Amino acid sequence: MSDAWLIVGLGNPGPEYAKTRHNIGQMVLDELAGVVGGSFKRHKARAMVLEGRLGMGGPKVVLAKPLTYMNTSGGPVAGLAQFYGIDPQRIIAVHDELDIDFAAIRLKIGGGEGGHNGLRDMTKALGTKNYYRVRCGIGRPPGRMQVSDFVLKPFTATEAKELPFLIGDAADAVQQLITEGLTDAQQRYHSR
Repeated sequence: MSDAWLIVGLGNPGPEYAKTRHNIGQMVLDELAGVVGGSFKRHKARAMVLEGRLGMGGPKVVLAKPLTYMNTSGGPVAGLAQFYGIDPQRIIAVHDELDIDFAAIRLKIGGGEGGHNGLRDMTKALGTKNYYRVRCGIGRPPGRMQVSDFVLKPFTATEAKELPFLIGDAADAVQQLITEGLTDAQQRYHSR
């Protein structure tokens, strides 16, 4: 097995979804791409991929943005894991999380999918729940708005001002998870 990490930014393909809440995972991957250096290239596993290291001499990473819709993210993730020889316990899914307040970050390994169809499809395709999740809080929909409508809407003007901080913190959380471990990353980000 490879010692590389597969970091997956969940979201939907296409410019109409690029700035929506559901695509926060891909926004975080774009931030990480600045750390790794280089640009995403199309991979046969139906994903945009960037291979590199987190900093000079840092750990090897494969950043991946599936080119499928959220609900079918599992196929590309499993394909990349197989292609690169990466064990599921070295996979990090970065995704939106309704059950966490906007701009908060939570990290975990395994557990349920909380109704998140992207995670559900990943779990099914990988055959295990034992991969890491960096959960980016987007809060709950206002009033009676449907969840499906809420996650596909852009952030509000107020949220948009805070968004760069959320994206930066989530990218930092991914790096700390890899370099210092889950417990240290949790202690830092869960106490905020």
